[in-house]
Amino acid sequence: MNYFGWLFDPAHWSGPQGIAARLVEHLGYTALTLLIAIAVAIPLGAWIGHSGRGGFLVVGSANGLRALPTLGLLVLLAGFIGIGLLGPLVALVILAIPPVLAGTYAGVRNVDPAVVDAAVGMGMRGRAVLLRVELPNALPLIIGGIRSAVLQVISTATIAAYVALGGLGRFIIDGLAVRDYPQMIAGSILVALLAIVADLVLAGLQKLLVSPGLRAVPGRRGPRAVPAPKTADPAARAA
Repeated sequence: MNYFGWLFDPAHWSGPQGIAARLVEHLGYTALTLLIAIAVAIPLGAWIGHSGRGGFLVVGSANGLRALPTLGLLVLLAGFIGIGLLGPLVALVILAIPPVLAGTYAGVRNVDPAVVDAAVGMGMRGRAVLLRVELPNALPLIIGGIRSAVLQVISTATIAAYVALGGLGRFIIDGLAVRDYPQMIAGSILVALLAIVADLVLAGLQKLLVSPGLRAVPGRRGPRAVPAPKTADPAARAA
């Protein structure tokens, strides 16, 4: 059986149920989820990191939300809300918020206090310090949290097909229903490739947005041993 023939068959790339249409649907779910998660998590994480209040809530809630079974949550929401976009969207947003929230909080909280003190000494206060000093310095961890959320949402958005939505998960769910393994493998490959491409795009965006001085550059050289000062020969000192 040719497991990869299904993926490269031109007939499966066109039409309202083709790969191209399902890819657009999957990207739409991902983009909408990330927009909502970013709008909620970045302001909240920035305020908590700046004020220093409620940090334990960020850690506790992030760990708690990550532990929720997404499929079980989706089925529960579908039971209360009904079949449609809202249930999967809420489940995906709950999944995406913790990494963005934790990354923003950690990034703002870990800004060098000397940098903040210098900004305050120049006359900045409150919001100006947060917007002009702390958030720019926190960008590496913020974007890192967004990258983590994107990967999780792309891979988990496949469950939207479980409640009759579209996206690349349709190939996996529909293929499973009729035991069409080439279709299931094609759907899995497409989801994996989409996640890899999205991560590479965000890595390039991070390189453009983050100042070179803030990028975590791996040390090219290990710690260098400093030779001990030479002690003069006692005989020479006596001479």
